[in-house]
Amino acid sequence: MNQPTLTATSIPGLLHVDIPVHSDERGWFKESFQRAKLTAQGFPPFEIVQGNVSFNADAGVTRGLHAEPWDKYVSLAHGRAFAAIVDLRAGAGFGRVETFDLHAGNAIFVPRGCANSYQTLTPDVAYTYLVNAHWSPEARYTLVDAFDPALGIDWPIPADRAIRSAKDRGHPPLADVVPVS
Repeated sequence: MNQPTLTATSIPGLLHVDIPVHSDERGWFKESFQRAKLTAQGFPPFEIVQGNVSFNADAGVTRGLHAEPWDKYVSLAHGRAFAAIVDLRAGAGFGRVETFDLHAGNAIFVPRGCANSYQTLTPDVAYTYLVNAHWSPEARYTLVDAFDPALGIDWPIPADRAIRSAKDRGHPPLADVVPVS
């Protein structure tokens, strides 16, 4: 099998991973996460303790921006999505944005302190993610409005057509966010 390929981004610790997808008349197969192959390419230590799947029935579902207190490895099992990551850590990179077109053949590693979000571009998107800490109701998230003009994110589907939760619509603008220490 071919090897995954890691690419660093302008946000320290945020990695883009190209994943070989093997197709035939039955469908496709990929190793979405293979520790030895990724580590050989410089992937950071990442002890997975929980795996999650978010299913999104419609195109235009927009979730986030949420900076969680753990690292996250994101891959799609079905569909396409636009992802936006914002560095909310204290320092010179605060507010820096990277965007990605997510599909079955890639993944992203989002370090803690970076807010992640995505917008589905097709129906029936299965967004899978592995994390290195357990979710708990006491977990502290740092939140920012995904459509804050200060971020300059060019969302494929504009805010007035995006499907968002009331909670996500209530996130503060970047100017009101306290950087993650």
